[in-house]
Amino acid sequence: MTSTTDKIKGKTNEAVGKGKQGVGEATNNDRLKGEGKAQETKGGAQQVKGEAKDTLKKGVDKA
Repeated sequence: MTSTTDKIKGKTNEAVGKGKQGVGEATNNDRLKGEGKAQETKGGAQQVKGEAKDTLKKGVDKA
C-alpha cells in the first residue's frame, strides 16, 4: 500500500470508529463503543504508518 492509501484508510477507520462510539453511547451498547474505539485506534496506527512511509521515502529521495 502507498502512504496515501494508508492515510486515507486511517482517516476512514477513525471516522467510522467515532461514529460507532457515538451510536454505542446513544444506545448504551458497550460492545459497539468498544468496537468503535478499536477501529479508531486502528485508523490512527494506519495514519502513522503512512507518515512513516512518507518520511522514509523523503530520506531515500535525498540520498
